[in-house]
This record gives sequence, C-alpha cells and structure tokens, in this order.
Amino acid sequence: MSESGAQLLARLDARRSLKDIEPRLFPEDGGPDHGEVVQLFGTEGTGKTEMLYHLLCRCVLPTASGGLEVDVVFVDTDYSLDMLRLVSILDSRLTAGGSSSSPPAGSDEAALRLCLSRLLVVHCSSSSQLLLTLHFLETSLSSRPGLALLLIDSISAFYWPDRCEGGASIAKQEEKLSKCAELLGRLLRDYRITVFATCHAIRRSYGGPSSSSSSSSSSSSSSPDYDRPYLCRPWQQLVTHRLLFSRQEAANSMVGGGGAGGRGGGGSREQRRRQIFTVHCTSSSSRTKAYRSSLFCVRDGGVEFL
Repeated sequence: MSESGAQLLARLDARRSLKDIEPRLFPEDGGPDHGEVVQLFGTEGTGKTEMLYHLLCRCVLPTASGGLEVDVVFVDTDYSLDMLRLVSILDSRLTAGGSSSSPPAGSDEAALRLCLSRLLVVHCSSSSQLLLTLHFLETSLSSRPGLALLLIDSISAFYWPDRCEGGASIAKQEEKLSKCAELLGRLLRDYRITVFATCHAIRRSYGGPSSSSSSSSSSSSSSPDYDRPYLCRPWQQLVTHRLLFSRQEAANSMVGGGGAGGRGGGGSREQRRRQIFTVHCTSSSSRTKAYRSSLFCVRDGGVEFL
C-alpha cells in the first residue's frame, strides 16, 4: 500500500512535457516545460478562449489525431466554459485526423468519450474556492501521472471582489491571490505540471496594487495600459511565457471575392470580412528572452494559424 520516495519520483518523472504543445505559437526553443506558467492576456474578443480550447484539444486528443494524450484540469472561474463548442472542435479534429477508410459505427463517439475522459472540470466562484481547489488538486496530481496540464480561465476573475473586500490595504486586496500563487508554485515544483491561465485586460489609470512606480502616473491615452501586469507580485514571478492577444479586422482579400448571390447587402459584406488575431509570445524561462508573433483566425473547427 505504501509508496517509497523513489517510487513516487519515478512515477512523477513520467509526466509528459508540453514543450511541443503548439510549435506555431511559441519560439523555436519550444513551449513551456515542466513547472512553467503561461499567461494568456488581451482585451475581450481577441481569441484567448478559442486558443485555450485549441490547446486543451491538443492535449486530450489521441496521438493518431495529432494530440498528446494527457489529462487536463480545467478550472472555470468565469463559468464560461462552452462544452458544446469544445465538443464541436474535438469532433472536427477527430474527423480530420481519422483514416480515409470508413471507421466502424460508433467509433467516433467512443473516441470522443475517451478524449473527454481525460478532462476534469472544476468551477470556482471566489478566490477562497480557488485556493481550496488547488489544495484538492494535490491528491489528483499525486495519483495521476498522466495529468500534465492545469488550465485556469481566468486567474483574474476575482480581482475586483478581492479589491472591494480588502478595503484600502493593498496587502489585504492581494492576500488570497498571493496564497493561491504560492500554493501553485509548490505544486509546480513538486508535481512538474504546466499551467495555462487567461487574464482579463484592465485599463489601469490609477496607482493600483502591483503597479510600476512611474508607469501609472505617466500613462496616456496613446499608450495602451492593457498589457501592463496588475496582478500580485507572487503571480507575476511564476509566469514564464506571456501571450499577448490582439485583434485586427481586415477587408478579406484572401477569401474569395465576388461570391455567389448578387445582393450587396450585409451578408455579402460580412462574407468579405473576417477577423484575424495576432498573438505575441514572450518567453523568459531561459536567460535570454525569446519572442514570436503569430497570426490566426477562428473557424468552425477551431483555431487556424495563418
């Protein structure tokens, strides 16, 4: 029944590295390794959630469909997880990755169920619940070496409630998230997992908590404040990869121009336009920083890199 320290280390050492989770997103030296944290940051509607679904699917899909076959914990603090959308993307990837010969009846559903069995979803409605969830995860992490990824959407969901509850004291405002970050740091070290977390963009035109000494006073409307870190220092110290998302709308000359249907109403105009998203990756896990910019759009089957 008991397990020696050597047995535990051997079991945890088998945990899958996610350096190859998405080569088109991270710099050439690879994506996040064991014990590293990726923060997805950007204003609303810039493709963060779709990219999160893309990375989640990449993890739970079988290797035959281009996946990594690892278990994932999805901590949903915004109650915004769209399971129908996630299943639709998974189904599309399974179909695209299937063999050309017709699969046996019911095999698609069985493959989809197997993918979903690798996903554990937890909902949190406060930073106190998030802290308890992280404590609870330690049991799962120690017993499931196949669990390699923790997704948090979003790590900043309780920023404003915590500010109100903390009153005028910055230490009180940041206390709960700081405890979460400290516990998360221990889980990263002890269990060699990888963490992806989205973060809401917020305009900080005030000297709020964790703000830089001179940046808040010199901020102007021409320099965007959205990409400045505002969460507590313990969390910022954990982050090794930062993905900054932005959106650009372009008249789509790449999509077929003079389509069918002679009406020049809103429908055809909408068909000639599509949204293209930019993601800029900064990796600081090594001594020298690495950068990479990528373009992507969102299709029915999920994220498509350009």
